[in-house]
Amino acid sequence: MAWLPPRLPRRPSSASLLALAYAMLVVYASLYPFGPWAWPPGLKAGDLIGLPWPKYWGGFDVQANLAGYLPLGLLVYAAVVRSGGSLLLALGLGLGLAPLLSFGMESLQYFLPRRVPSLVDWWLNTAGAAAGALLGLLLHLIGGLTRWQARREHWFVPHSAGALALLALWPMGLLFPAPVPLGLGQVLPRLRELAASALEDTPWDLQWDQAASLADSPPLPPGLEGLTIALGLLAPCVLALSVARPGWQRLLLVFGAAGLGVLGTALSTALNFGPQHAWAWLTPSSWPGLALGLGLACMLCACSRRACAAWGLVAVCALIALVSEAPGDPYLAQSLQGWEQGRFISFYGLAQWVGWLWPFGVLAWLLRLLVRRES
Repeated sequence: MAWLPPRLPRRPSSASLLALAYAMLVVYASLYPFGPWAWPPGLKAGDLIGLPWPKYWGGFDVQANLAGYLPLGLLVYAAVVRSGGSLLLALGLGLGLAPLLSFGMESLQYFLPRRVPSLVDWWLNTAGAAAGALLGLLLHLIGGLTRWQARREHWFVPHSAGALALLALWPMGLLFPAPVPLGLGQVLPRLRELAASALEDTPWDLQWDQAASLADSPPLPPGLEGLTIALGLLAPCVLALSVARPGWQRLLLVFGAAGLGVLGTALSTALNFGPQHAWAWLTPSSWPGLALGLGLACMLCACSRRACAAWGLVAVCALIALVSEAPGDPYLAQSLQGWEQGRFISFYGLAQWVGWLWPFGVLAWLLRLLVRRES
């Protein structure tokens, strides 16, 4: 049909990784808090085939279920099309995969006493995913996906899907408050705490308790705090530069990442401590750190992609080491109580995991780039 847009060339797409990440968010939000699992009294195996009609629902539930699955339908459609699949296949998967996922999540909620399976939720999820897939179809028909593909090839080298997906996830990781602004990756103290719990009442109990107490260490000195902020800003910049083509657009990527980091941190602070405190994180230690990170990133704009990746490994490793020694925010526990009592705790918990693991994903990508031959 002449009115259909041409099929895009087959190549890896960041939309595929983002669709997978979004599906994981849906699973997390649907099954949180992942226990206690129990077989409902009186439930027969045949009852799992159908979903019950809810006794009540509110306007927020309708909006959340519709909006929650819309990006999934759009991302699945875009992933298939931008990977070289046909329009029919993209539309079929965009309309079909999300309802199957939603039905599985609603069925599993039978076994979680704190969750309620609902036929209305499934219909709303299906409608949201269908709207997302149809939005993708509309963008495809008017040439939006083709133009995006051309723009991406102008700015980034081939095989950059993983890096772009990590860059898209970075703002989400910033939503969970870090011990230092932009300081993602504080997962090692959590591992020490898990190890201390696992080794409790063993000959190694005291030793691991002392190790776990490192999380309560004094605050970082202002100089190290500023350096941590600089490294936290430098990490996404070097990731972008490792897949960016040479040219003036590299500076735009650096300043864009800096602006996104500042706004993301301000939003996180506003969500946790109130809108009036959105910019309270801009302390005398923050400004020099931001300036240092931005200056180093601008200097790296003149380097090759492999050089940026090598410096990125150094920066991310140093960031993880410094953030692991930073203490937790004494006001964070009180703030989290409001989240735990609210509706967004499942999304908030996933943002926490993204913030913990994002630097390690960057390390894996940069290592892969360095060991791979240049194409």
